[in-house]
Amino acid sequence: MAGLPRRILKETQRLMQEPVPGISAIPDDNNARYFHVVIKGPSESPYHSGLFELELFLPEEYPMSAPKVRFMTKIYHPNIDKLGRICLDILKDKWSPALQIRTVLLSIQALLSAPNPDDPLDNNVADLWKCNEQQAIETAKDWTRKYAMAKNNNIQ
Repeated sequence: MAGLPRRILKETQRLMQEPVPGISAIPDDNNARYFHVVIKGPSESPYHSGLFELELFLPEEYPMSAPKVRFMTKIYHPNIDKLGRICLDILKDKWSPALQIRTVLLSIQALLSAPNPDDPLDNNVADLWKCNEQQAIETAKDWTRKYAMAKNNNIQ
């Protein structure tokens, strides 16, 4: 981890020493700006019991620009597209250098609890969520069973 800005070192150290409940973020052995993330699907959500793999990358400009984050696990969600890209304001125009990796991961976890079909990244999913929410939730649960429950990870 030599050569990294002090802020990244401190944030990484805090993530390792004080993990966020339901979230694991481990820096890659070959690139300390790249994190392997696993988020446990929040209870009371269609993603409950799922373990979702994400990748998080800190660009050279970090913290002046937002981390790049995407889902590697397929997920049925109006704010996440088929490529795993995430529609979340703090990853775009609402980013602030005061935010941290931890804040970003907590916000993504919260987005799983509260999908926002009025600000979609996947219009087809959002349309179903608006016109038949129950069917959309069942599809999200089905995808969670299919794609996010196969691995056995030890997340708090």
